[in-house]
Parts: sequence; structure tokens; C-alpha cells
Amino acid sequence: MKSQKPSRNLALELVRVTEAAALSAGRFMGRGEKELADKAAVDAMRLVLNSIDMEALVVIGEGEKDEAPMLFNGEVVGSGKPPLVDLAVDPIDGTRPLANGFLNSIATVSIAPRGTMYNPGPFVYMDKIAVGPLAKGQIDIEAPLKDNLERIAKSESKSIKDVTVIILQRPRHDELIKEVRQIGARIRLIPDGDVAAALMTCLPETGIDALLGIGGTPEGVLAACALRAMGGEIQGKLFIRNEEEKKLGLEMGYDLDKVITMDDLVSSSDVFFAATGITDGELLSGVRYTGQAAETQSLVIRGRTGTVRWITAKHNFKKLNPISEIEY
Repeated sequence: MKSQKPSRNLALELVRVTEAAALSAGRFMGRGEKELADKAAVDAMRLVLNSIDMEALVVIGEGEKDEAPMLFNGEVVGSGKPPLVDLAVDPIDGTRPLANGFLNSIATVSIAPRGTMYNPGPFVYMDKIAVGPLAKGQIDIEAPLKDNLERIAKSESKSIKDVTVIILQRPRHDELIKEVRQIGARIRLIPDGDVAAALMTCLPETGIDALLGIGGTPEGVLAACALRAMGGEIQGKLFIRNEEEKKLGLEMGYDLDKVITMDDLVSSSDVFFAATGITDGELLSGVRYTGQAAETQSLVIRGRTGTVRWITAKHNFKKLNPISEIEY
């Protein structure tokens, strides 16, 4: 078989995007200013995205066009040169933790070939189940919870009492939490940040076996990009908030009862994902400022090869600020 030259690894360019967002937003940790933090992250993210040779259509962004200057759905960023890609961004996954100085706030971005990312349309939330490589192919979001937990336990050669699931701490999950406890599994409750939580299922050192519950649909697409590359799996079903959302979805042709698979969320394995910690968390360390410099930690994933990189970077503000359009 004839060998091929390695193709361009866009993940190593995307990490500059998440680093910039984290450096800008990190200044607002604990200051209670969610909107200012989000704007800082978006401005930094857009600046670096537009420096990358690609034509990227924002499929998962910060709302519709009238919400500009955020990275809005339908916006095109990049230099305009090939390749043509879909883009999913969450400049701050965990704005509330960042504003309050809590754990697990990250900046994330992912790209895939044009036309391969799921567009959630009007649907903000979806019910999800995500697992790591060992339990891939064993889950069914429509099956009873006990069946899924038993399959996860069996795939990982452990008992249910040793399975740990991670769930967003929300009133809507009270019954889910009660059921998990009755079945006998362990629970890690988190206030925000289910992109990081989904990724943790693929990292044995985190001790997380599954993500369960209702979270953001855009976050589900971002998580799917990373999980596909890391060998995990995510399934979902749209969570309908009200009759207006239901009516709009039906008019747009969505199947409201469909099980949304990982292939639906991102249909190509040629995905690139990057995330940088803003505040400290179990997945990534937060930004460390040292006067004239800062240190960041990032997770960088390439789907085609399955390569997962952890990148620690030191940023020199004396050199960076004079040549940057924004001040870090």
C-alpha cells in the first residue's frame, strides 16, 4: 500500500484559539461579570480564528445573527481559503463557574468537514448519555437506566456499586439522581460544564464512567466531536421545553422522537477538537497569571489519528501584547 503524507493538523492551530479565549476570559475569574468575560473570550477567539487558513461556517455558536458581535450561528470565519469546514464553539463552557471563581470552566472549539455537524435548530437542550471506549456500543438511551448501568459495569469489569456517573446538579435531575442511587451507582454532581464532563468518561484517571441527564444540545455536538476522536460514544434525544419550540421544530422537519447518535451529531471522523482550561478543573488546569506572563493547559484531539495531546504553554505578555490586536 502506498504511503501518504500526513495531512494538515488543524487541531494544533485551533489550540491557539482556545488559549487566546482562556487568557482573555481568565482575567474575569470571580468578578461576577459573565457578559464581560464572554465578550473577552469571543473577541479573542474570533481574532485567532480569522488568522487560520480555512472557510469555517459556525454551526454551533452564540445565537443568531442579531446577537453579533458574538460568534453567531451562520457566520463564516477564517481566511476564506480551503478547507471548507463546520465550526462549533463555546468560548466559555461554564460562564457561571468563571464568574464565581468555581471549578471546571473551559474554552472549547471543534471543526469537521462542511456539512457533517448536527444543527440543533431551536432546540437548546437534549437528554444525553455518554461513555468511554470500553462501554462504546453497549448503551441505549431508550433502555431502562438500570440496564445501561449494568452494561457499563460489565463492559468495564466492575460492579454497579463501583460505577461513577456525572450529572449536572439541576432540579430537573432530582428523579434521575434518586434512581441512580436506588440502583446503587456512585454520583458526581457538577454545577456546570457538561462538555468537560463528557470528555472525562474517556479518561480513566478521572474515575468517571458515564455522563447522564439533560444538558445543552450545542454542548452535545462539541462533546461528540471529541468523543468520536477518543473512541467514546454519546447518544441523545431532544428535550422539548415548550409548545412553541415543539411547533417550530416540527415545521423545520425535526423528528422529535429520534435517537440522536454520535454519527448524527458529527458524521465524519476527520474532526479536530481543542479545549483550554480557564479555571481549575478535573479535566484541565486553569490559567496561571504571573505578572508579565501566563501558563495555560490544553487538550488537543485529532480524530483521524486518534491522537490526544496535552499542551502546557507559557505566554510572554511583553512580547505578545505589542503584536496583538487585543490585550491579554
